Amino acid sequence: MEPDQPLEILYEDNHVLVVKKPAGILSQADDTGKPDLLTLLKNDIKRRYQKPGAVFLGLVHRLDQPVSGLMVFARTSKAASRLSEQVRTHQLGKQYLAVVQGYPAPMAGRLEDHLEKNRQTNLVRVVEAGKGQQAFLDYEVVATDPERQCSLVHITLGTGRSHQIRVQFASRGWPLLGDQRYGPAAYVDRQKNKVQMDLALFAYRLTFKHPTRDELLDFSINPPDTPPWSYFRATLKP
Repeated sequence: MEPDQPLEILYEDNHVLVVKKPAGILSQADDTGKPDLLTLLKNDIKRRYQKPGAVFLGLVHRLDQPVSGLMVFARTSKAASRLSEQVRTHQLGKQYLAVVQGYPAPMAGRLEDHLEKNRQTNLVRVVEAGKGQQAFLDYEVVATDPERQCSLVHITLGTGRSHQIRVQFASRGWPLLGDQRYGPAAYVDRQKNKVQMDLALFAYRLTFKHPTRDELLDFSINPPDTPPWSYFRATLKP
């Protein structure tokens, strides 16, 4: 994301802010000093509203650095507390689209694993029951591309573990396209056509109860029309 590139804010009021996170930037600052969405949003709010002091903005969930899509931030401490509770009790709905190598079988189902993260390497792996953290998600194959031997998959996240979607699919032989950590170093279509692609994981839908109103908010957007999403242009049309 370029420093002067505008942020794509879908919704904002006094309590919440819903934004599209670009691929390649952090959700929250770490010790690398790379750009992060939380800081960019704080600076944007400070500029737009000419706030003289520090800006409060609560991070209630994250997306991995290479993942793009919808995120919600809290603009008050009350909203942060209530949204965090929705995350904890799985009431904040997160749905994703992914393009995976191969053809998941069955065409729809639930993936359940125990995952363990190596803090030194920042890599996650599937471990035996009784170790790590329990993780599950539901998926459905929406379309397949026999020419490129890949599938478009719809995912409803049950638990939000680190790298969960990437690890669960890769462990079954269906790595996400463009995944430099858990997939092949180069995808065959990229080798043939020299296609450069980001990680094929997109947080396309977000649902949650407004923290101060009895109202369910529901947001959805399409992934970019670039490879590998463009392989499924007909399926993903608005």
